[in-house]
Amino acid sequence: MAHAYTPGLKVSEKAVIRKERKLPLWGDVLVNKGDRVKAEDVVARALLPGPVHPKNLAGELGISPSELKNALIVKKGESIKKGQVIARARVFFGLFKVEATSPIDGYLEDYSEITGQVILRENPIPVEVLAYLDGVVEEVIPREGVIIRTVAALVQGIFGVGGEKIGTLKVAVDSPYDILKSDRINENLKGAIVVGGRSADIDAINKAAEVGIKALVLGSIDDGVLREFVGYDIGVAITGNENVPFTLIITEGFGDLPMAERTFNLFKNGIL
Repeated sequence: MAHAYTPGLKVSEKAVIRKERKLPLWGDVLVNKGDRVKAEDVVARALLPGPVHPKNLAGELGISPSELKNALIVKKGESIKKGQVIARARVFFGLFKVEATSPIDGYLEDYSEITGQVILRENPIPVEVLAYLDGVVEEVIPREGVIIRTVAALVQGIFGVGGEKIGTLKVAVDSPYDILKSDRINENLKGAIVVGGRSADIDAINKAAEVGIKALVLGSIDDGVLREFVGYDIGVAITGNENVPFTLIITEGFGDLPMAERTFNLFKNGIL
């Protein structure tokens, strides 16, 4: 295929980096201005409301909606477990007892004596934001997050798939012109951010996934290998949420391009 690349991406041995870390909804900020944080530290946390499960409880019990309140054996806001009896009634002149159980773990959010419906909601889903960088909390954004400041080496990539990853940087090849082969990948790279040089073939990609690396940084990649890795063609789109076994970052472009020597040397010297 033809080569594709974008010049002018930033590569710096020392740069001041400010990273905004925000929750998707209001929550609690867990650090203060001036605090030193590690990349893995949780700096903000929120609770995302769980999914709602409406249930026609009056119909299930065979009672009128106006009788629902007396049939309920849990209160509004009370926790419930999957399979737990939440309502009980007697029907056919009190001859038969019927019960209704919860289909979820969660709580009883509300009920209606007009429709006979109850609203059950699953337990809140915790959402946490990590610092992502070792640095200092430069600013606190109340109920939303923080801005982290640090001084670090900075390498901008041209393309990537997969989400944020934190790990130890390890170089798996000898030069920026080397193609990463599967025989260079072993258990020592498990959990690492791996620098692979020029490119990698699909055998190396699969071996990296099997070993359990966190991310792979290459100079370039063939579009066929990328398609097989992701499982589909990626057009012009915002990436970062792909369901892939590890994050893949390309520094130069598509095709067969060696990693820039300055970039490779920065990676290599940064771990010596």
